Amino acid sequence: MESIPANRRLWNRISSTYQHEHDPQIGAAPRLWGMYSIPDAHLGALGDVTGKRVLELGCGAGQWSRALAAEGAAVVGFDLSDAQLAAADRAMGAVRYPLVQGAAEQLPFAAASFDLVFCDFGGLSWAPPHLAVPEAARVLGRGGRLVFNVASPWFEACYDEAASRVTTTLRQDYFGLNTIAEGDGATSYQLTYGDWVRVLRGAGLVIDDLIEPRPEPGTPNGYNETDPPDWAHRWPAELLWVTHKP
Repeated sequence: MESIPANRRLWNRISSTYQHEHDPQIGAAPRLWGMYSIPDAHLGALGDVTGKRVLELGCGAGQWSRALAAEGAAVVGFDLSDAQLAAADRAMGAVRYPLVQGAAEQLPFAAASFDLVFCDFGGLSWAPPHLAVPEAARVLGRGGRLVFNVASPWFEACYDEAASRVTTTLRQDYFGLNTIAEGDGATSYQLTYGDWVRVLRGAGLVIDDLIEPRPEPGTPNGYNETDPPDWAHRWPAELLWVTHKP
């Protein structure tokens, strides 16, 4: 919980720059996952959301929420940063949906409030998973789904901080990836494959699929430099977990 104020400060500070740089990519088309903007139509992670109660857990400027609301979902956009929520409000357009500020570690929603909780490098990258996953499970109704995309531990373990790029060399200990310092006291989080399984199962969730999105050769990464450029075509850069609450 100590990371909440610092993470809020970080995203309030960088929100404008982040949206200026990345909104043209994130908002270019609906349902694009991750660093390589791979369409959900290719991955099949979310499915039909028409009439579903949906929580985006770390909505940023609401690019995903906006698209799903237009598809007929009853969406709530949730984020730690008031600057990010302000950006979501400005970009919302004709189809309105609620925006709520808070931390993924302590969701301000009643149990069984949603049919789908999801995020794409959102709350489950920026909150301790052992706290945030049980909260996501709590607010799901029976049969509800938790679907989320995070960086692969391979990607984190091969990240060269000095060069600010991902390489083919292991740089960090796989078993020491739990917290990642993001500067100014902010923290993101990463788990091993085994720890993700234990956290998800411990929250009472059933793992339906683990999709490792694989971009085609030459697909640009809009967020990180990689060496070689087609790093993610050869090794998994992201983990897209698909789970449900029985």
